[in-house]
Amino acid sequence: MNDAARRPESWPKVLLTGAQMLFVAFGALVLVPLLTGLDPSVALFTAGAGTLVFHAVTRKTVPVFLASSFAFIAPIQGSIASFGVSATMGGLMASGLVYVVISQVVRLRGTGWLNRLLPAVVVGPVIMVIGLALAPVAVSMATGETSANIGYGQAIFLSMASLMVTLVLAVFGRGLLRLIPIMGGIVTGYALSLIMGVVDFTPVHEAAWLALPSFTAPSFHWAAILFMIPVAIAPAVEHIGDMVAIGSVTRRNYLEKPGLHRTLLGDGLATTTAALFGGPPNTTYSEVTGAVTLTRAFNPNYMVVAAVIAIVLAFVAKLGALLQTIPGPVMGGIMTLLFGSIAVVGMNTLVRAGQSLTAPRNLVVVSLILVFGIGGMQFGGGQFTLQGVSLAALVGIVLNWVLPREKEGE
Repeated sequence: MNDAARRPESWPKVLLTGAQMLFVAFGALVLVPLLTGLDPSVALFTAGAGTLVFHAVTRKTVPVFLASSFAFIAPIQGSIASFGVSATMGGLMASGLVYVVISQVVRLRGTGWLNRLLPAVVVGPVIMVIGLALAPVAVSMATGETSANIGYGQAIFLSMASLMVTLVLAVFGRGLLRLIPIMGGIVTGYALSLIMGVVDFTPVHEAAWLALPSFTAPSFHWAAILFMIPVAIAPAVEHIGDMVAIGSVTRRNYLEKPGLHRTLLGDGLATTTAALFGGPPNTTYSEVTGAVTLTRAFNPNYMVVAAVIAIVLAFVAKLGALLQTIPGPVMGGIMTLLFGSIAVVGMNTLVRAGQSLTAPRNLVVVSLILVFGIGGMQFGGGQFTLQGVSLAALVGIVLNWVLPREKEGE
């Protein structure tokens, strides 16, 4: 563990920071089940359970939170339409096992080959894509496009006020205040939303105080399994970028310790656990990486606390419903900063490598990763479309593999 994790910290500080991490992930966490027709309370439960599984496998060494994966939205929608929810969960369990297989290959062959497969000239721009590809989502939330009852003017006011408070606390805050800039921005934005009368409390009134999430047991059908398994490859590639990204923030090499095989194994078992209860697949959250970058909260215990809170909220229906009343512009304003922070981590990776980006080979690799990843390039069709981060990573890996290395002195 790093020094920050070894120092004893007060429980109020750990609880507060852990709650903040859940706040950061909450919007995207519940968005996936809402889009795919799954139960948001189940997604909360499986995000918490999956995060605990991940930290058990990695021995609490990586400060990450796992929750609903966006890469599976279209495949889940297609699979539910064709095979039903239960069979889809069986396919998702198989997808999690793909991670397990990949992790064992890494364990047997080591990680030395990763430096050749994923040098800084590939990893840096891929990390930038992880952040910048999400930028339109943050902007659409900040401008009120995702909120039916909030106009553009109100949305801009709420998002920029939330962002401004977050910036001020992050830059000028001292002591405990510096650890909760995101929560400060959310509380401020929510308070302003209440004053403006744009908070809809209908979900809170309709929810019971305590309720069991609508768990769904998986069933196994070959068609659903074969349909879902290929989808796991893209998030597995993205997982490597996420591990490098959080390692760049904490200045630790998580590919070596606890080892990429352990993080992949933890991610795979987390996804399998989620499917066992009827939740969407889990993945490491870029939003939380941005929050860690901003707050310097490197202690993995924060993520364990966030996971426990998520599990509790899954059963306290009114609390979960209350969190869902946070207006989109409030979260959007803060997301603009978080996604930008991830892009900066990618730029820092390139800068620290000390390579000339105007050298023809590097120029080609970096340029195509950025344009393909951010511009919306896609290959394939239907449920098996390759695009976004997974396409950018694959293009970078292939170009780095086939383009000749430049000789010393050129």
